[in-house]
Amino acid sequence: MAISKITSKSIKDGTVVGADITPGTVTNAKISPSAAIANAKLQNSQVTISGSAVSLGGSVDINTGIEWQAITVADGSTTLTTENGKGYFLDTNTGVIEAFLPSSPSRGDRVVLVDYSGTFATNQLIINTGGQLIDSTTGPDFKVTTNNSIVELIYVDANKGWLVYLNQAAGTTPSGVMNSFGGYDTLPASYPYVGATGGTVTTSGDYKVHIFTGDGCFVVDYAGLGESASPQVADYLVVAGGGGGSGGGGGGGGGGFRFSDDEISTPNPLAAGTGITLAAGTYPITVGGGGGTNGGNSVFSTITSTGGGAGGKYHLSPSGGTPGGSGGGGVQHPTGNGTGPAGSGNTPPVSPPQGNNGGGGGPGSPHAFTTGGGGGAGATGQAGTGNGANGGAGSFVPDAFFGPTAPSYGTPGPEGSTRYFSGGGGATDFQGDGPNTNAAGGGGKSGPGNSGQGGTANTGGGGGATTQPGSTGGSGLVVIRYKYQGS
Repeated sequence: MAISKITSKSIKDGTVVGADITPGTVTNAKISPSAAIANAKLQNSQVTISGSAVSLGGSVDINTGIEWQAITVADGSTTLTTENGKGYFLDTNTGVIEAFLPSSPSRGDRVVLVDYSGTFATNQLIINTGGQLIDSTTGPDFKVTTNNSIVELIYVDANKGWLVYLNQAAGTTPSGVMNSFGGYDTLPASYPYVGATGGTVTTSGDYKVHIFTGDGCFVVDYAGLGESASPQVADYLVVAGGGGGSGGGGGGGGGGFRFSDDEISTPNPLAAGTGITLAAGTYPITVGGGGGTNGGNSVFSTITSTGGGAGGKYHLSPSGGTPGGSGGGGVQHPTGNGTGPAGSGNTPPVSPPQGNNGGGGGPGSPHAFTTGGGGGAGATGQAGTGNGANGGAGSFVPDAFFGPTAPSYGTPGPEGSTRYFSGGGGATDFQGDGPNTNAAGGGGKSGPGNSGQGGTANTGGGGGATTQPGSTGGSGLVVIRYKYQGS
């Protein structure tokens, strides 16, 4: 009789070896769930992980040690986001460092912080626990002010929070949080200064300067603390986008120019004597674009600068220059006699004025394209002369307003150490070009095939006119300046 099955009792231990079994012939489906092979029956029933022997099916806590990171150097406002299992060397020689512990810690999470430069007593380490406790009771923030400290933190649970081991004197809880210029425990009850973020930020002495070349937000963390703190005021420069110069028409008007110099005290007659009183909160910033017609408005708080007006067009039915921060230039009267209308500046009216009228079109024979230059923040556009007309000059801001970044913005002015904005675009005719002067506006161009020069970006300059299609104005700019510390 043929053998139909083999039971385990029919096979002595050790009589079937691996060499007797063809690979792939024993599958899971051929092994009964009740006849599972125990770990003890396997030749290699243990594995070694990080030096620890682990039985198959067992568990072990693995200590992989600390993964040390590159040195973190303070720059005056340095923050560091830490991770479990990592160690950090902190150089606070030039400023405070705030270390943020893992935001969702698990039991056993571990972070190590080391005073690399031996300067915690001068510029302390601030440990931000993200709302968790320190040693059951303190927190959420913790400062270390002893030189050469090594701080080891291990997370337990929500009740105990992080346990701290220090090789030096114990730390203490800080009285405040990191402010916008990277300091702690420097804010008395009536702290008189401002802390804010947004845009490109530079420092000029005791002042911060925020520069916006496009839309954004100016966020004020604090603007003086306590009842005895005096109101905090920020100076501003708000320049709108310049208007476009026309083909066969007038030059584009410069974008509206609004400026305060409460701290600078410049002789600019267009400067307001008082800036914007700040309060903690978010201030949306709009930077107007340069227009092919009218330029776009720029906005900061209650200050709106109006885009420059477009230059008038000469066609079968001539149109006048349009109003704006500064008005667009006018065109020749269709009969060749009289003056074509120019766009009005300072529209809508504000005080001090944000701009001037464009120049009117001059008399001349029909089709002579005798057109006026666009108005600028500092002067009215030149009326048509038959030889091209200049755009009105822009207005100036002292270099001290920008600080060391001044050469990056505006155009140099005739006064020493000034930058010019919001100049009108030049106009043209068949006889000559209309350049721009101290304006940042574009120059007009005469003759077939020539294009007008566009206004310079982030100056609010008006576009230059031409006998061919005109050009666009330059985009605007918003700058905010305030005192952030005492001398």
